[in-house]
Amino acid sequence: MRSVVDPLLVDRVDRDHRQTDAAFRRRRIVAAITLVVGGTLLGISLNVPRESAAFYPLTIALAATWVIGGFASGPLHLGRIQFRNQLRRPIITPLLLGLLLGLVFVGGALMVREVPWLRGEVESILDFARYQWLPVVVLITFLNGIAEEIFFRGALFAAIGSRHPVAISTVIYAAATITTLNPMLVFAAVLLGVVVGLERRASGGILSPIITHCTWSLTMLLVLPPLFNAV
Repeated sequence: MRSVVDPLLVDRVDRDHRQTDAAFRRRRIVAAITLVVGGTLLGISLNVPRESAAFYPLTIALAATWVIGGFASGPLHLGRIQFRNQLRRPIITPLLLGLLLGLVFVGGALMVREVPWLRGEVESILDFARYQWLPVVVLITFLNGIAEEIFFRGALFAAIGSRHPVAISTVIYAAATITTLNPMLVFAAVLLGVVVGLERRASGGILSPIITHCTWSLTMLLVLPPLFNAV
């Protein structure tokens, strides 16, 4: 187990991602501006009426904001992890981690759905999958998962520097989610943020966090609605 977990979440591969002071300042400025714009769009997009057609352009604009801000901030890296004494792009292990994380959340959802107030908060998000066209919601969820990791574990993580980037990026990620006014989304952002933050620190890149995030979010989108409908 440690031979799988440690390279994915603990052991840090050697890399040299140093920037000049000017480039580092520029990255921080771009990241700050993107965070304000993206956080605002996030709050607006998840507070529109569930059947509103505005959901589509808002969420696409949100993904575009994270991606543009991420790449405009400076160089991003895919990252590598140790596998059988070789450095390889992480694909299978972050996918399995995303499924495992999804399983943990499904277990939590079984308890949450028995609490009326918490159930209502989850239902308010699941309603987008119920009232909007599901194939498009799946695509938007997938694209936003990629986009969020490009920015939060790419640009923002690098802009924080070497002191506590996992903790700080997770706090900022959760703070941005507060704009949705949904405590369950904030809670999910904290747990997910810690996991993908550790992946980013270990691998030095965004590929592993992207795969885990997208696997988790698609699992939530496809599994939770029928789970809550069953009660």
